[in-house]
Amino acid sequence: MNPQAKLIFIISLALGTTITISSNHWMMAWTGLEINTLAVLPLISKSHHPRAIEAATKYFLVQATASALVLFSSMTNAWHTGQWDITQLNHPVSCLILTAAISMKLGLVPFHFWFPEVLQGSSLITGLLLSTAMKFPPMVLLLMSSQSLNHTLLVTMAILSAALGGWMGLNQTQIRKIMAFSSISHLGWMAIIIVYNPKLTLLNFYLYALITSTVFLTLNSMKVLKLSTLMTSWTKIPSLSSMFLLTLLSLAGLPPLTGFLPKWLIIQELTKQDMAPTATIISLLSLLGLFFYLRLSYCATITLPPHTTNHMKLWHTNKPISASIAIMTTLSIALLPISPMIYTII
Repeated sequence: MNPQAKLIFIISLALGTTITISSNHWMMAWTGLEINTLAVLPLISKSHHPRAIEAATKYFLVQATASALVLFSSMTNAWHTGQWDITQLNHPVSCLILTAAISMKLGLVPFHFWFPEVLQGSSLITGLLLSTAMKFPPMVLLLMSSQSLNHTLLVTMAILSAALGGWMGLNQTQIRKIMAFSSISHLGWMAIIIVYNPKLTLLNFYLYALITSTVFLTLNSMKVLKLSTLMTSWTKIPSLSSMFLLTLLSLAGLPPLTGFLPKWLIIQELTKQDMAPTATIISLLSLLGLFFYLRLSYCATITLPPHTTNHMKLWHTNKPISASIAIMTTLSIALLPISPMIYTII
């Protein structure tokens, strides 16, 4: 892709995100979402592969439908209440439509069907954008309107997302699909607490974005797209594979790594809200995700392929690891000791 064109698309992404997260009016928020969608489509389809074109088409159709529902929801609310303010969403039908629209944009169950396919048809860097930056504007809209939304519906969708994200990731061999189902599962943890403690949802999103970015950048550095290729990564970059193991365990939420912090705080908050059974259910469902994270870790560091694979096996390379990956890996693993300070900040 032309560097100037890529720069324009990235600036448009930043502009769309900024417009959405800084607006109070529904029309401005909708405009930012549309700019975001149109800017990321060329990045998805830049390889001109049929799978990439298919992914871009699916992404466009789903996001256009979700944006239309956001507009319809805000117009219905304005018709009945005279308010265009994002925080003044009072009409019950508007709240229901908006929940469906933002769930579709984020990829929450039952509107998750598009996300694994789109991620599978994209490159790793575009997949990183779709998993983190593109989820930030709808997450902010959900935060701003969270007090108006139906609590029971959100909790139900969150538990279904955690269950389906873990269950569907069990039988996958393509790493991008595994990361897509991992994202769906993490969104369940964010959605379950958003009504009770929105700042905790934002903290969870930031830490999820940090750890997921580290995983995607590490995979991109290793040039790994599927499990059979991941099995040979140890011979190429042993130090990076070792750190990748710890990053995956952090994404799974194992103590004493960074990823344990949001799960710990969410379980604590749910218990305070007299929702101990819900906290128990979603904690048990996270074990499904732990299984495929351990499988990835096992493939990355412990096993060698028992059969001849159809790709080139490279010998150990002395290619230096980039400083950004090193810093992000350290943060993805070692932030738990300063959790009291993080908790006081939020």
